[in-house]
Amino acid sequence: MAELHPLVKLAKEAVENYVRHGKVVRPQELTPEMRGRAGVFVSLKKRGELRGCIGTFLPTKENIAEEIVANAISSAVHDPRFYPVTPDELGELEYSVDVLSEPEPVSDISQLDPKKYGVIVECGYRRGLLLPDLEGVDTVEEQIRICRAKAGIAPDEPVKLYRFTVKRYR
Repeated sequence: MAELHPLVKLAKEAVENYVRHGKVVRPQELTPEMRGRAGVFVSLKKRGELRGCIGTFLPTKENIAEEIVANAISSAVHDPRFYPVTPDELGELEYSVDVLSEPEPVSDISQLDPKKYGVIVECGYRRGLLLPDLEGVDTVEEQIRICRAKAGIAPDEPVKLYRFTVKRYR
């Protein structure tokens, strides 16, 4: 089996420790990628199907490592779309970690590309986010529709759009 990237290994360790023992791991040795600050999403899949995905679009912790730990645990046990992950599922999970660039405003949808950019749709305090390069999301319009639905923003409400890139680790 291929060696996991250190960011993915940390996400896996965080989930397994929390689900098995209720303990939050404290990252010890930080690789260069873990030292910065950024928004991070952690996605869990089981047999190819989404099993949890939680993240932050801006940094909320001291570093990327702490962001990964918090979001990995949230993906496993706090994603409202799923029941919490159980210990017997841990062996079947696949992890991916997306480290986000800082979101930048866009003035027109022509500046978006669902394969290259994630998108944030904002209306007042409501905000929806979709990561880039997701299976089955091939158009900007589909990306925006999903974001609006996630945030409870009606199709005719005016929105601000932001884009960001990710470094995806699997």
